[in-house]
Amino acid sequence: MTAAAAPETDTAEAYVSTDVETDGPIPGPHSMLSLASAAFVPGRGMVSSFTVNLETLPGAAGHPDTLRFWADNPQAWAASRKDPQAPETAIPRYADWLKALPGKPVFVGYPAAWDFSWVYWYLVRFTGDSPFSHAALDMKSLAMGLTGRPFRECTKRNFPLRWIPDRVHTHEALDDALEQGEMFMRMLEELPRPSRPRR
Repeated sequence: MTAAAAPETDTAEAYVSTDVETDGPIPGPHSMLSLASAAFVPGRGMVSSFTVNLETLPGAAGHPDTLRFWADNPQAWAASRKDPQAPETAIPRYADWLKALPGKPVFVGYPAAWDFSWVYWYLVRFTGDSPFSHAALDMKSLAMGLTGRPFRECTKRNFPLRWIPDRVHTHEALDDALEQGEMFMRMLEELPRPSRPRR
């Protein structure tokens, strides 16, 4: 597990780009293998990161479909199984990292519904709470608002090239969290700024 220290100065929100790797479709019967988050603050870029590989849950087993995916990606599988940590110790450290960020943490995912379901389950299971509360920002929904495309057309292949970082999608959690976070920050720059109230 590695965690880069966050600066202590405060801001309104820290956008926590997060990627998980798993051995099945849902937590509980299956396990989260890797968790990585990269925290971004507007105007400052990436301020901190956290990554850990996790031991599998007692009594859980890999899903055959997911295990076939891993068989086709042996390098990423090997990366996810390097130095795994017990979730009952690693997840509380992750929660502490989130609480130390310079601003309220906002989960950022692509899609948020997938990754957040795992992270929320693990946080509640192993700490009793989630520092995110229910604050999960979905990049596909943001893309829908920025482009006007139907939701199911809001995929990377339809995104403007200016949003896409020059990175390879490796299926290694930290690599993918950084790629996703850089893309999110480029999208964020195109949001309209609220006008100041007249005096």
